[in-house]
Amino acid sequence: MANESRPCPCDIGDRFDYGGRGQEVQVEHIKAYVCKPPASTDKAVIVIHDIFGWQLPNTRYITDMLTTNGYIAICPDFFVGQEAWKLSNDWATFDDWLKTREAHKIDREVDVVLKHLREQYGAKKIGVIGFCWGGAAVQHLMLKNPHLKTGVSLYGVIKFMENKCSLLHPTFFIFAEKDEVIPLEQVTQLEQKLKQDCKVHYEVKIYPGQTHGFVHRKREDISPQDKPYIEEGRKDMINWLNKYL
Repeated sequence: MANESRPCPCDIGDRFDYGGRGQEVQVEHIKAYVCKPPASTDKAVIVIHDIFGWQLPNTRYITDMLTTNGYIAICPDFFVGQEAWKLSNDWATFDDWLKTREAHKIDREVDVVLKHLREQYGAKKIGVIGFCWGGAAVQHLMLKNPHLKTGVSLYGVIKFMENKCSLLHPTFFIFAEKDEVIPLEQVTQLEQKLKQDCKVHYEVKIYPGQTHGFVHRKREDISPQDKPYIEEGRKDMINWLNKYL
């Protein structure tokens, strides 16, 4: 039995039965899942996975969704070959596991992926989205990386925004009202700091009644009350990318 004290409620939701429409490729030292739209485009989105890794069907489902909306989409293995978290793991070991997979230490991999998107696919306008662990990584990149155009952080733990809110690019923050890990007080504090320090467009949105992971960890038909917010979160994400890419 796993430790009842869970640092991340990522076991909420479903593991989709989904195979994916794209293909796995090798990008220098990184494996990645890539999906391309039928029509030519110079717009691409990097998808940053959660603790369950780049092969999670749910994340590939969203990656393919980006492609159906006209984007080249790539989900690299930001754990670089290290094992993703499994629900059978003991949550008591989570902190030690996380120390070798820190969300703010992905700059080298992001640079490699950006180069690949430019050289292999002709991408000129590149954005990034990320879920949970990946949402925190998006926050880091929006504060640091000058080569990305925009980002969407989906229920990313508010870690990199504590002392610095001077975003480089327009950023959309998606939070869930009933997220056990990201209390609403933290979201309120984030909004206050962004209002003080941020010079670019941003938006913070809280989805009523939703729990951590709702955009990619829940099926649209999981329940009648959740469906509108799951669909709204996905639509909002696409609309934000459409606006800035």
